Amino acid sequence: MSDLARADLRLFTVVRSAARPPVSDLVGRFSSLGEHAALWLAMGALGALVDRPRRARWRRGALVVAATYAANTAVKALVRRHRPVIEGLPALVATPTTLSFPSAHSSTSFAAARAYGRLVPAAPLYATAAAMACSRVYLGVHYPTDVAGGALLGLAIGSAAR
Repeated sequence: MSDLARADLRLFTVVRSAARPPVSDLVGRFSSLGEHAALWLAMGALGALVDRPRRARWRRGALVVAATYAANTAVKALVRRHRPVIEGLPALVATPTTLSFPSAHSSTSFAAARAYGRLVPAAPLYATAAAMACSRVYLGVHYPTDVAGGALLGLAIGSAAR
């Protein structure tokens, strides 16, 4: 096992070991908003609906989020890294697949922060994206490198689409 893999596993274990109800229940509910980029796609749709002068920019942002989700799915299929399975530290939420790298919650959240950050204050978007990404390690469904890779993918696609 490489030094990076050992560090990844150690950090995962520390973060996942900290999970306790009722906080883990709240984190799970928050994290569920990121399933299939739902929170971010809804934000783009709402922005397009209420912000008529910038409707095209909101739609473009939602398209960036959707494209990031598709790209993330393709990368997951290529990499085929499995989610953490650590004895005594089960995942606290269900996942649609057993594939882990990169985190779609992380990639779509950071793509959304980048895309919508020119339309609304960026700091709360990035804070929400970071919380969404970290929630996945806390809930035991991603290694830290999964969320870091997802964040980089999301930022790259979000930046390229600007």
